[in-house]
Amino acid sequence: MEHSTIALKKRTPSTLALEDGRCFHGISVGFEGIANGNVIFNSTMVGYQEVLTDPASAGQIVAFTTPQIGNTGVNSEDNESLKPTIRGLLIRELSTRVSNWRATESLPDFLKRNQIVALSEIDTRSLTQHLRSHGTKRGIIAAGDWNPDELVKKAQESPRLEEMNLVESLRVTEPTEWSEADSVGQPVCNKRVAVVDFGVKRSMLRSLASLGAKITLFPATSSAENILKFQPECVVLSGGPDSPAELDGVVGEIQKLIGKVPILGIALGQQLLGKALGAETQKLPFGHYGTQPVLDKRTGRVEMTQQNHRFCLVPESLPPEVYVSHINLNDNTVAGFRHKSLPIVAAQFWAPGLFECVHNPEAHASGSCCLASTAS
Repeated sequence: MEHSTIALKKRTPSTLALEDGRCFHGISVGFEGIANGNVIFNSTMVGYQEVLTDPASAGQIVAFTTPQIGNTGVNSEDNESLKPTIRGLLIRELSTRVSNWRATESLPDFLKRNQIVALSEIDTRSLTQHLRSHGTKRGIIAAGDWNPDELVKKAQESPRLEEMNLVESLRVTEPTEWSEADSVGQPVCNKRVAVVDFGVKRSMLRSLASLGAKITLFPATSSAENILKFQPECVVLSGGPDSPAELDGVVGEIQKLIGKVPILGIALGQQLLGKALGAETQKLPFGHYGTQPVLDKRTGRVEMTQQNHRFCLVPESLPPEVYVSHINLNDNTVAGFRHKSLPIVAAQFWAPGLFECVHNPEAHASGSCCLASTAS
């Protein structure tokens, strides 16, 4: 499907209704149904397929700020999980042409096959400004002729994100080995790595495997004792869609790992690791979704990172034995921290350089590991 043209057979009027009464109108380009979710905007300019299938996107109705979506179609290799995790999709314009040698189907066909409601011709600029001013909102996305007032009421009565069972079916339920890698080359390490699966992205696992790591996935509810029986040389706490407050039971197990094994926390994993060290978390007004500029305080370099989360650490609550290593330049929130004496590294984004920081004692001690151009 290297080159093809998309022709919509019909233009079905469709509606997005927010819980605060604001409504947006467009046409259906996906499954014709109705769905509820947390409406967010995502600023990424590439990789829409990865966003749609990221476990951290579970429960979201995603509005892309990039004006045209769908030009590269969908392929069988870039999914971050077994299936799409979003509840709905909002775009300004659907590309009428698929042009990519890896594409196996068009975006509308992918959405229909997976029963994802999607709207095009939405005023995504106005929607983004509304969400930035008033915060993320519960919403209803509906294809067809619906009464907007009825949809607003449904949005107000819909469950909050914290009340949804988001990715339980996508997480491993028992220790599972992972060997698929991005590329074949000379590995830079040969260490046993335990990845605690809170909603891990496949691309992160492939990236770790390409570095030579021997990966075993562990369920989110795994005890520290069971993880340590594996004799890992590094533990990675993955990202995911949940609130850190919903995983308080996990924090105690992470505390039992501290000082016994190097630990790397990513996104939700960063927040849980921070809590295990005594820090507090707070909810962001409209989250960090998509491209985020991050300042490396050691080098002064700015890294463009991809993020997908709605909570952050409260900097004043961080204990004295850790220091803030990275700052989000959009809102000055904590984007990364390191422990001053233990091999503990955490960030709100993934980059292969982070793994070097935690598994290489010399790199951690000197802070010499470089994340620039690898953040994603």
